[in-house]
Amino acid sequence: MKLCVAVLLFCILKHTSGQPDSRGFISIDCGIRENSSYQDLASSIVYVSDHDFISSGQNRNISSNYIKPSLAWRNYNVRFFPDGTRNCYTLRSLVAGNKYFVRATFYYGNYDGLNKLPVFDLYLGTNYWHEVQFSGPTSVNWMDIIVAAPADYLQVCLVNKGMGTPFISGLDLRPLKSTLYPESNSSQSLVLINSNRFNMGPTDNSIVRYPLDPHDRLWSTYDTIPSWKETSATSVVQNYLTDAYDVPSAVMQNAATPVNGSRIDFSWDPSDPSVNISSRYFFVFYFAELQSVASNTLRQFDIIVNNSTWNTKPYTPPFLFADSISGIVQGQETYNISLVATKNATLPPILNAMEMYLMKPITETATNPGDARAMMAIQETFGVSKNWMGDPCAPKAFAWEGLNCTYPRAGLSRITALNLSSNGLAGSITTYFGDLKALQYLDLSSNDLSGPIPYSLLKKSQNGTLSIRLGNNANLCGNGTTCGSGRKKINGAILTAIIIPTVAVIALFVISIFLLCRILKEKAKRRASSPKDETALLENREFSYRELKHITNNFRQEIGKGGFGAVFLGYLENGNPVAVKVRSESSSQGGKEFLAEAQHLTRIHHKNLVSLIGYCKDKNHLALVYEYMPEGNLQDHLRDTSTSKSLTWEQRLQIALDAAQGLEYLHVGCKPALIHRDVKSRNILLTTDLGAKIADFGLTKAFSDSKTHITTQPAGTMGYLDPEYYRSYHISEKSDVYSFGVVLLELITGHSPVVPINDSVSIHIGEWVHQNLDQGSIESIIDSSMGGDYDINSIWKVADLALHCKQEVFRERPTMTDVVVRIKEIMELEARRDREMNPALAGGDQSYAGETSVSEVEGSVGISEASPGPAMR
Repeated sequence: MKLCVAVLLFCILKHTSGQPDSRGFISIDCGIRENSSYQDLASSIVYVSDHDFISSGQNRNISSNYIKPSLAWRNYNVRFFPDGTRNCYTLRSLVAGNKYFVRATFYYGNYDGLNKLPVFDLYLGTNYWHEVQFSGPTSVNWMDIIVAAPADYLQVCLVNKGMGTPFISGLDLRPLKSTLYPESNSSQSLVLINSNRFNMGPTDNSIVRYPLDPHDRLWSTYDTIPSWKETSATSVVQNYLTDAYDVPSAVMQNAATPVNGSRIDFSWDPSDPSVNISSRYFFVFYFAELQSVASNTLRQFDIIVNNSTWNTKPYTPPFLFADSISGIVQGQETYNISLVATKNATLPPILNAMEMYLMKPITETATNPGDARAMMAIQETFGVSKNWMGDPCAPKAFAWEGLNCTYPRAGLSRITALNLSSNGLAGSITTYFGDLKALQYLDLSSNDLSGPIPYSLLKKSQNGTLSIRLGNNANLCGNGTTCGSGRKKINGAILTAIIIPTVAVIALFVISIFLLCRILKEKAKRRASSPKDETALLENREFSYRELKHITNNFRQEIGKGGFGAVFLGYLENGNPVAVKVRSESSSQGGKEFLAEAQHLTRIHHKNLVSLIGYCKDKNHLALVYEYMPEGNLQDHLRDTSTSKSLTWEQRLQIALDAAQGLEYLHVGCKPALIHRDVKSRNILLTTDLGAKIADFGLTKAFSDSKTHITTQPAGTMGYLDPEYYRSYHISEKSDVYSFGVVLLELITGHSPVVPINDSVSIHIGEWVHQNLDQGSIESIIDSSMGGDYDINSIWKVADLALHCKQEVFRERPTMTDVVVRIKEIMELEARRDREMNPALAGGDQSYAGETSVSEVEGSVGISEASPGPAMR
């Protein structure tokens, strides 16, 4: 029983859903009562009951003999699993492909009164995570894993291996920027074991975690070593923009250094029962100079791991900046680490922090996410009490009873057969069965199912792609009529032979009549409506608000937010993902912008424009349904928040070309022409292969060829807004060209449209670039995350083009057609560079007119031979 004082300190709050909080955190106290939650006083994190994340197991408190003031409150109780071999938590509302940090915590505390420490296995989805074992009943065992989510959910499974009942105390999930820990990817994860994440300086057994570490990693102090001493600083230790590990300043402000001598020596034993010669470990050491080193002194040392020097040249830590040196080592029983001062050093080495991870290859093939989601929904709908936990098909040893799965050498498993005969299923047949796209055999016979048979199943049965058995369900009917309690049992063969064709004919007839009526109705509306009757232009699929709630799982997963409102991830009936933009009540954009965007998107179609799937105009509910763009927006990629690695220059050029072609279509291909009015990196969305599409047409205006401009109130985003439009209220397609020029500068520099010069002064990106180029200093503006992998001539040409797009007078700006031509020419520079570096790619004479060498443009911001328009100012 929890201590009364704890009850007084914490307020138990109602918790209604198992989804991440506003930070993307999932924080679970395993074993507290359903619908309860509390706020941890130290971290301010709210922990919730695990009831919404798992359907099995029992709650129990630890023995009162093991409760102590220093024990975290969520270690007071556990959820244990006496039944079933595999029991799994499901963490939902994630983003497939994104990177997450997951931590499982275990504290035995003799909760079962057996005084016998169990040993069991931990899995993340289909892949083995690690064995869970304990050194004693009072040891807190926690394990971290960093993983790229293969689907929009992750499952943490505890597996009974006959050595005691599995249990768990807590479970956490934290989202990570995909630039962090690049060693973790779709093919391997990083497993932290034995709490090997150390803050090396302090000796007070303190823990650094959230909010000091925004990712809520736990940094524990290293063992006290008499030959070491602590050095510290009160100044903030900053992280580089390209930092791959984002160690918090609270950790980096301390460091260990030798009391006497010129070296730091220690060893590390992984204590891993699975260690063998094929195991691989990832080490990362963190350094920051905390003292202002005099000019006549030098801190310089080598990092040596098992007699191998990791630094390529003598290493000196940067002053008040976090730096790291990392490497991968093969499995051994012990690793000896030494930091040794060089002959020229006058100061001893320091070490601020370190981490050691076991690298886990992802080898098991999971079930197709659409199939898995359908099976989980079926399990939830009917409460099937088989071994239905975790992934349906994998690993094979834990596959769900009643399923047949394919196990291809490459690709995901698919469910081909499902036998639920005589399982006590009651109620109507859920449409989730129809979501099993590869299903060939379905046996639902001898249950208590009632009501009609879903049309999707009838259709598959009729065309021979699905064999279905439905006999011995007394109240099941297939013709749409109400089933009475006295109806005779339906023979499956008769049902298939008679009812299915009848239903199919009726359905086709009804659909034909419906479509004909709708076509006639639409024609009548078009004849009766004036050109300004905007609702008549909404010709894509119309969704009800109820349908939107269904396809978004009650608007569970928010993937973005704009002036119109929040954007949610959803899935259509065929499993295709969509983005659902829902107008919020507080939105500054109303029905006018909604109708404008819907109207424009119903008549424009281009590979570089985001497609509109449909809309919702249900009473006060307004929403637009788009194709889903899995790689998010360009701004996030340039700001290092949503990509596993920086965009290359070639990728940036392709994105620029794609976006330019989309705008060119709006200006030239549409009649009347359209002006987007809100071109910015956030409104350029990316496909899986980083193809770009223009999005957000709420501010778009039609533009007649007979006019040089139109007059309208300024709208758009500061930093991208055409200054001439802002001053005169006159807008033309050249206003989009100006905004696109800003985007080009973002692609070159990685900066936002406003560049901070110091704490109090910022200037526009165009002015900042122009100042640097006037001094012939192009290297100073190039995004360092590209690592120098580009043709400097192509950078000059894009900068030249961007500043032409940004000319103050709109008549001096190029058209989007000119911009497309120029970008294609610039891309040829990069292609030629690739051919020169790799002759195998060469294929004949690839020269083109207008080519300019570096020497012709370097040191000058003047226009090159192939540039349109006058020279830049």
